[in-house]
Amino acid sequence: MISTICSWVDREVIPNADEFEQEDKFPQAMFDQMCEFGLFGATIPEEYGGLGLDITTYTRIIEELSRGFMSLAGILNTHKIGVSMIHRYGTEEQKQRFLPRMVDGSFRASFSLSEPDAGSDTGALRCKAKQDGDEWVINGTKMWVTNGIRSSLVMLLARTPDDRITCFLVEKEPGETFEGITASKKISKLGYRGLETVEMSYVDHRVPNLNVLGGEEGLGNGRKYALSALELGRINVAARAVGVGQAAFDAAMAYAQERETFGQPIFKHQAIQFKLAEMATKLQAARLMTYDAAARADAGERVDMEAGMAKLFASEAAYEIATDALRIHGGNGYTTEYPVERYFRDTPLMIIGEGTSEIQKMVIARKLLDRYSVE
Repeated sequence: MISTICSWVDREVIPNADEFEQEDKFPQAMFDQMCEFGLFGATIPEEYGGLGLDITTYTRIIEELSRGFMSLAGILNTHKIGVSMIHRYGTEEQKQRFLPRMVDGSFRASFSLSEPDAGSDTGALRCKAKQDGDEWVINGTKMWVTNGIRSSLVMLLARTPDDRITCFLVEKEPGETFEGITASKKISKLGYRGLETVEMSYVDHRVPNLNVLGGEEGLGNGRKYALSALELGRINVAARAVGVGQAAFDAAMAYAQERETFGQPIFKHQAIQFKLAEMATKLQAARLMTYDAAARADAGERVDMEAGMAKLFASEAAYEIATDALRIHGGNGYTTEYPVERYFRDTPLMIIGEGTSEIQKMVIARKLLDRYSVE
């Protein structure tokens, strides 16, 4: 599977990515091929029609997609968060109802946690859900919803009247409006282009009680479910960073051997050699940390600290590698003729998304105290 994805990325994605990125156009043909590969059911168990891949294999797929066009990983990984939450915490009825429809990409999920005034502070959510008979009435606004327009299912976190956070499975038709749901604003971004990121508003939208994730036991456990899914999501953000870092390094290495100054390739200059050596070392360390976190997750371990470490190190390393790649390209790196400017614009997303570097340090520090407390 990984070699197939790698070959496809080299053959079809890398030569065409800039067209979709610069025009901020959805890469429909690439999406269709990802569906044919079965990637949207990659981690869904075979009993529900998926491929049943482990986390490590999926992580490597995300890395390869990101090496070609990081936005492809975003199209896929947001869906993966929804799949993971349903598979891990859904009732058996919810698993049977949703998972088989999610394997081919036609029934896609989006994840909706952040709000205008509540980013990483999940305790500050204002989106409300009030029970009315056997339904819940949703009111509120959500930000940074990837796949929000094209999704058929939204994993929505909202606060109930008893001040508990619950996850609701919001079914809808793809599009900008649907029965009390509106994509109220499309968010223009520095990078991570080619897929929609939107603000979504809910006005008296009704969700059946059957769509409370986890059923009655799920009431009030939405924050726990979401943070658990983000634990794996951070491994995949780290994998994205490794993929973009690899692409930036490959571009810099090739350019350094082709570009000549003072009668020789710039790779011959020690200053460039040292920079490339540092880039390669950071890339290898980021990759190994990411694979280690994925392997631990496959072994059933709690990996909130390891996932946070991998995400922190890999995202910062990717940004540094992309910056150095741009500098090695000189003035050419500042033009859209070369892909390094895209890598430079894409890498900040990994530093910010799924918990900023500062949030990761807080998570890591808390876990360090748990593990190494002297009390």
